Formats: sequence, structure tokens, C-alpha cells
Amino acid sequence: MTSSPASSRPAAGAAFCAACGAPLSTGARFCHRCGTPAGQGAPVVGQPAAPGGVAAVLPWGVAFVALLALVAMFAGRNFGAAKGSGVDGSANSLATQAIDGPAAASAAPFAGGAAAGGRAPDLSNMTPSEIASRLFNRVMELAEAGKVDSAVFIGERMALPAHEMLPEITIDERYHYGRLAEVVNNAGVARAQADTILQREPNHLLGLLLRVRAARMDKDPATERQYNARFLAALDKERNADREEYRVHKAEIDRAEAEARK
Repeated sequence: MTSSPASSRPAAGAAFCAACGAPLSTGARFCHRCGTPAGQGAPVVGQPAAPGGVAAVLPWGVAFVALLALVAMFAGRNFGAAKGSGVDGSANSLATQAIDGPAAASAAPFAGGAAAGGRAPDLSNMTPSEIASRLFNRVMELAEAGKVDSAVFIGERMALPAHEMLPEITIDERYHYGRLAEVVNNAGVARAQADTILQREPNHLLGLLLRVRAARMDKDPATERQYNARFLAALDKERNADREEYRVHKAEIDRAEAEARK
């Protein structure tokens, strides 16, 4: 039997997500970028993402995210409700003097309003990572304050896209990505980010913590118990590693410990 010509066979190489074209790590169960289960659809093998993919649109995408943030900032200035108001929506998604007071509005130049003196922040001096970090912090502040609509608004339209377009993503940023997905109720993305962290470092506390939260979103108590047990088993040794991300997220780790020990 005559074999097929070499040109008719797919080139050897890594698999790519069928939904967004992101490269998939060996053994990955979910796309780290969009949360699509590996194998769903028809993954591309041996080919990089199409030229019009994420890498090609990155510069324009970051500029677009920044523009959205500025629009939301000025909308907040003009339409913010009085302090103490129960109004929750896009107008309250960024800090304003009417809602959060003058100190809060001037203290958080990008994620929290205009810079001191009422001037818009200089976005040209911010890296994509800095923009993503400020948006994450603002979403978490809104969520903690119970302003769910505002948290979802800025999370879906600004914070998640900003993280999706990061050219290089650290474990800490991947954790942020997963927590943002939790806020907007996207369990698949939260689970995918946790699994990607744990594939790289199986005992990383933020990966385990995020996996517990994803299992809770999935209403999967057995998996939640499993990862709570792993979290507690790794806790002491990992804390001694004195990682920067552990110091930044100490309150969340302490809260996860208390919940896991119940």
C-alpha cells in the first residue's frame, strides 16, 4: 500500500484552541485564555494562531480597553448618584466624588476616577499589566461593597479583556483573571485559570484557592473538599516560601484557610 505524500499530513506541533486560537499546553483540559474545554470543536494542530489573532490585535486592543475606561470614568462623573445611594450600575463602576468622596476619587487615578486635580490619568505611561491590575482592584472593591452590577459591568467590558490581551501573564495575573471570571459568574474560565496555575505549580495556594472557588460555582462539593484538603496540606510549606503574591493576597488566603477548616 502506497503511503500518502508528506505534504498531505498535518505538521507536528502543539494543539491550539478551536475557539480562540490560543496554544494549548500538553495535557491541558481547558483553554487557559477562554475556558473552552480541550477537544471541543476541531482543534488546529501544528499551526500557529491566525495572523488576525490575539497577537495581531494586542496594541489596538489595549488602546480600546483604555478608551472604554475613560468613557466609564466620565460617565461616572456626570451621572454618579449621591453618596449612600442604592443605585448600582455602569455609572457607579468607577469612583466619583459624588459616590466615593473626593479622597477616593483622587486616590485611584485609573480604576477609581480622575487623577488629583481632576485631570485624567496619563495612560501612555501605564503598561498593559498596570492597566489590568488597576481594573482588577476596582472590580474587587465594587464586589466587596455589594455593587454587583457595577462589578460585572467593568469586569466584563474592561477588566477581563485587559487580562486576555496581556502578552505575558504571571501566576498572580492568572489568579486575577480567574477571580474576575468568578465575579461575572464564568465558572469555566475560573476553573481553566486554576488548572493552568496548578499544572505549573501543583501546590500553589492561589491556584488551589481558585480551584475551590470554581468547584463552589459548579456546585461540586466533592471537588471542593478535595481541593480544600490539598490547600490545607500545602499551606504551611507554601507560606514559608514567602512569595510576593502570597503577601499581596494574604487576607484571601487566611479567609480560605478559615473556610477550609470548617
